[in-house]
Amino acid sequence: MKVVLRAEVGQLGRRGDICDVADGYAQNYLIPKGLAIKANSGSMRAAESMRRARELQDIRRTEEAREMAARLGDRAITISARASEAGRLFGSVSAQILCTAIAEQTRVKLDTAVLNLSEPIKQTGTHTVRAILHPEVSVDVTVEVSAY
Repeated sequence: MKVVLRAEVGQLGRRGDICDVADGYAQNYLIPKGLAIKANSGSMRAAESMRRARELQDIRRTEEAREMAARLGDRAITISARASEAGRLFGSVSAQILCTAIAEQTRVKLDTAVLNLSEPIKQTGTHTVRAILHPEVSVDVTVEVSAY
């Protein structure tokens, strides 16, 4: 059965895509949940407008991500934390603390999921953290951790 997706569905497709799926999958899952509609001439025109809207939205999101990357790449984020004389922090700098510092210093609000921080920062010094803002846009954020 041919269906037009009304929302993004896992490994099937994105909004506005026309997919050929099993009848039972369409009738028992996709259509009742509002994820798809049965394909006909009217829904094909609707699918085209959904794809155009999706493409415009993707372009806008990419531009916003590039703008954020330009603001983040230019400067270093400074964080002060208690540390021993050897430079080991009492505690650590987590992704949440880093997101808060970025928001305060650059006015760019990030989710902790976009930061590629495998483990919290536990030493003073300069660290580089990759932020994946969009599948096509990523930036290295310089973080300077100093002791107070």
